[in-house]
Amino acid sequence: QVQLVESGGGLVQVGESLRLSCAASGGTFSSYTMGWFRQGPGKEREFVARITWSGGNTNYADSVKGRFTISRDNAKNTVYLQMNSLKSEDTAVYFCAASRLGVRYGYDYWGQGTQVIVSS
Repeated sequence: QVQLVESGGGLVQVGESLRLSCAASGGTFSSYTMGWFRQGPGKEREFVARITWSGGNTNYADSVKGRFTISRDNAKNTVYLQMNSLKSEDTAVYFCAASRLGVRYGYDYWGQGTQVIVSS
C-alpha cells in the first residue's frame, strides 16, 4: 500500500554535497518513523539515519554524524537526507524506509534506492 520513491542521487566529487529526497504515498506518512540506509559495492546494507514522526528525535551512524542531516516535511510526505562533505566511502545505493510502529518493530516499507557515487 505504501510506496517510497527516492531521488536526488548522482555523481559528485569528494567534499561536495547532495540532498536525497524520499516521497511517500499511500499511507499516513506523518505517523511513521523514517530511516535512510545504504549499501555500497560488495557490502551489506547499513543504517545511516532515522527520524521520528515528530521530527524531534534523530539518530545517525557514527560514520556520517556531523556530515549528514535527516529531516522531514510531513505536509509534503517527504523525508530528506542532506549529505555534506562527501567521502568516497559514502558511495552506495541509498534506500528510504518507513516504520509504522517504531524501529523496535522493524521497518515495514522500503524504496527502490537511489545511487550516490563519490569520486576522487
